[in-house]
Amino acid sequence: MNPWLLFALLALGTFGLRFSFIYLSGKIEMPTALQNALQYIPAAALAALVFPALLAPNGNVDFSPQNLRLLAGLGGALAAWKTKNVLWTLITGMVLLWGLQWLLG
Repeated sequence: MNPWLLFALLALGTFGLRFSFIYLSGKIEMPTALQNALQYIPAAALAALVFPALLAPNGNVDFSPQNLRLLAGLGGALAAWKTKNVLWTLITGMVLLWGLQWLLG
């Protein structure tokens, strides 16, 4: 199969799936259980992006104190829990990471 044809078919399929949710969002009534389950998708997607970078920065899982990203991530998680503020969470995590890299790196 021609790679460009395959690319176009995949693009149309992706567009069709996304458009169907946008188009049908106000026209059909979703069950309450589905609505409740869909609320967890953003947190799950964020976790899927963040945790591999924290737990396996070099491709191997590393729970040692030498994993500075994990230490900074734990500090950022503590800031998120205490402040409930995204900006302070990001600032705390980045300052901790840069500080640990400067001190120990």
